[in-house]
Amino acid sequence: MAIRGLCSFFVNLLVNETKSTSIFLPLQPMSTFEKIPAILLLEDGTVYHGTAAGKIGTTTGEICFNTGMTGYQEIFTDPSYYRQIMVTTNAHIGNYGVNSEEVESESVKIAGLVCKNFTANYSRMMADESIQEYYLNESVVAISNVDTRALVRHIRDKGAMNGIISSEVLDIDQLRKMLAEVPSMAGLELSSEVSTKKHYFYGNPEAKYKVAVLDLGVKKNILRNFDNRDVYAKVFPAKTTFKEMQEWNPDGYFISNGPGDPSAMPYAIETVKEILAADKPLFGICLGHQILAEANGISTYKMHNGHRGLNHPVKNIIKNHCEVTSQNHGFGVNPDEVRKSDKVEITHLNLNDQTIEGIRVKGKKAFSVQYHPESSPGPHDSRYLFDDFVAMLA
Repeated sequence: MAIRGLCSFFVNLLVNETKSTSIFLPLQPMSTFEKIPAILLLEDGTVYHGTAAGKIGTTTGEICFNTGMTGYQEIFTDPSYYRQIMVTTNAHIGNYGVNSEEVESESVKIAGLVCKNFTANYSRMMADESIQEYYLNESVVAISNVDTRALVRHIRDKGAMNGIISSEVLDIDQLRKMLAEVPSMAGLELSSEVSTKKHYFYGNPEAKYKVAVLDLGVKKNILRNFDNRDVYAKVFPAKTTFKEMQEWNPDGYFISNGPGDPSAMPYAIETVKEILAADKPLFGICLGHQILAEANGISTYKMHNGHRGLNHPVKNIIKNHCEVTSQNHGFGVNPDEVRKSDKVEITHLNLNDQTIEGIRVKGKKAFSVQYHPESSPGPHDSRYLFDDFVAMLA
């Protein structure tokens, strides 16, 4: 009886509080574009009809999907998604609004959004604005009311391809001509477009260690993880040479995540070769992982579909344990070449498809992982990798 009474008390409390506006923000007005039609056309000719969201306009990019159930704002602002149209598998996008602190870069980086429900109403007290207001301010084109389950199954089976979203041009033939001019992601060098234009510092200048960060599209939470471990970072533009970074006399080097094809980045590959030749501690994440492989003569390839989500299982074969990881990449490291290499060894494997998730260079203080240990959003299973790198600096 006591338990039943307690449950009734909390139910009544919830009902009474829900009726009050004291804990809920007033409902935000829905977009005036709510009834405006929009079209998504894929490279293979498949057409999806939906409703305009965000800015009225047209956008193009490689279409991809993320299976995460939360963290949409961090995904939107992740530089690794530059020139990609994001399909969100979660049914509701925008339901907890937008907070200016929950970003991984200074602006939205996705080329466009495809979702089921674009929710302008939100009730989170910490939110600054609705997703519709955010998208208008950032000039992002989106399409909602699309059967994203069917769309994701189509992309999963057919593979990565370009797409176009438009809420201003509804003629399929015209959209097809526009889409034909969009280059493939394979062979594109994009990191220099999202990288910082001049160096900057992050963290405490009195910190114990100094790390030079080669910004290929670095996420803010990576820098926060360094700061939390008594590391002062100097972030350099993507095309900075090793000699320029070395002048700062750092204790180690970090090669960041970022967009584009790693094989189209000879400048970064050469920089990593020089870091290895100088026998300096080095850590790479995502694109940094692929660049480290290329620097050791191991090729990379465009995946049929990339890994993008918050629950990818990875096995650390050195420590013999598994971790749930956050991932975002469309290129991978050639597994056959890794296994034949006398320069590197495998440290992590993807348990879904056995792709290479981590390597370390033999005889060097250099290692990398394909996934995102800073996990924003995502689980914190892999944060130990930052500790491992700091131990190398010591």
